[in-house]
Amino acid sequence: MTAVVGILCQDGVVVGTDSSATFSAGIHRTIEQETKKIEIVSDRIIIAGTGQVGLGQRFKRIVDKENQSNKFQKKTTETAIEVATHLYRETIKDFISPFQPISPYPIPPPGHSALPPLNEYGAVLAFPLGKEMYLCEFAIQGFQPELKTEHMWFVSMGSGQPITDPFLGFLRKIFWKERAPTLSEGILAATWALQHAIELNPGGINGPIQLAILSIDTQTSKPKAKILPDSDLQEHNESVKAVEAYLAKYPKEVQSESAKKIPEPS
Repeated sequence: MTAVVGILCQDGVVVGTDSSATFSAGIHRTIEQETKKIEIVSDRIIIAGTGQVGLGQRFKRIVDKENQSNKFQKKTTETAIEVATHLYRETIKDFISPFQPISPYPIPPPGHSALPPLNEYGAVLAFPLGKEMYLCEFAIQGFQPELKTEHMWFVSMGSGQPITDPFLGFLRKIFWKERAPTLSEGILAATWALQHAIELNPGGINGPIQLAILSIDTQTSKPKAKILPDSDLQEHNESVKAVEAYLAKYPKEVQSESAKKIPEPS
């Protein structure tokens, strides 16, 4: 059970998750424990996934390998979607390898490039090309890559998606209808959405929240990825509480204003 949130900001990328890992024996859950769900590759790339942990480990290995071969370096002939498509192809090849005893991903016959949906793993990837930073969703259904844009700048995945998707859509409607959020605003949105999912989910999604950011490092002027420390997370949790407390005052203020408009009895 997982809640994953990714937000493409004007000046960076935010990726967040919950911390709960559930174990199961067949269809029955056995235990739930805290775990790390965000991976940082070479201080440049953020990975958060949902689904089978083993497939996630294989995807991280592929990203690490491609990073070491400079696939994520800026080239005039290569765009972000080309990098994402390359990762998609390499991952599909790995997932359908003969080392997987029973493969649900059969190699398509000649003349057919479409693969059946991949129902075991999906991922959110934040990566740089030069000084530009990108957020890519690798969908659970098919693992097809989709780059987020300034017009559709968020993604959520996992069992918490039915909660986080509508909530992020609500925040977009209220606060950022005409633009993507700034990095600080994106951190607030991710924290709020994940806290909302943790509080309302029927089970299997729990804190503490984990957040990572990809932004321009002030010392090197290059993109750098890092996981936010607990002290920063506490500050953002307090910001969420403050916003909710402010909103909670609204009904009382409306009632007060309405009462003022009621004419006094003659």
